[in-house]
Amino acid sequence: MLVAPKYESLFTSEAVDDYLKAIFELSGPSEDVVTGNALAGRLGVRAASVTGMLQKLAARRPSFVKYEKRRGVRLTAAGRRRALEVLRHHRLLERFLHECLGFSWDEVHEDAERLEHFISERLEDRIAAKLGEPNIDPHGHLIPERSGSLPFRSETPLLDWACGVPARISSVSDRDPAALREIERLGLTPGVQLVVASGSRNASLLVHIPTAGDPVRVSRRLAEAILVSSA
Repeated sequence: MLVAPKYESLFTSEAVDDYLKAIFELSGPSEDVVTGNALAGRLGVRAASVTGMLQKLAARRPSFVKYEKRRGVRLTAAGRRRALEVLRHHRLLERFLHECLGFSWDEVHEDAERLEHFISERLEDRIAAKLGEPNIDPHGHLIPERSGSLPFRSETPLLDWACGVPARISSVSDRDPAALREIERLGLTPGVQLVVASGSRNASLLVHIPTAGDPVRVSRRLAEAILVSSA
């Protein structure tokens, strides 16, 4: 039986974990302020609902967020720890579902979203040990460490990468199963090296993969979902 973490009733809800994780992901490495509209778009809820939740989170002690109306929200140290814990659960679960249970990489996100809130620390440790203490999930995202730290990695959307400069795919967004299937079909998985051809920035990008044959055409939508770094 899965065991939920021991937090106060408000903090055990899936919705709170989803908010904290979304704030963490949207704030980026520089921990920028996240607007209510950005959160509403990420979570698919009304802006008024976001405002109400953030006010409740900010009012609790200890607080998980620092919230200023009409400006935005940041995580507190406690909120960041919880967000990283949930993110670690999610990415370990994705890897476990993919590697041990045979789920395809476009199937794992939804089930990991459901399970991430409820696994105990013991189960988390068992999953990590079973997988050999991995540091990336099936989509190339870094898995937070057990200590709660997450190494920084510089990544740029393929859409913004300079033409003619060699790059390596470091990760891809796991939020759209159809996009993941298309990315896999095109051979644009994490670890692949590529070069964006010059003059291909309008409707799509022309991408050369040195180990493949003909170049592939990548839509701007997919190019936004693929993150690259220097080869």
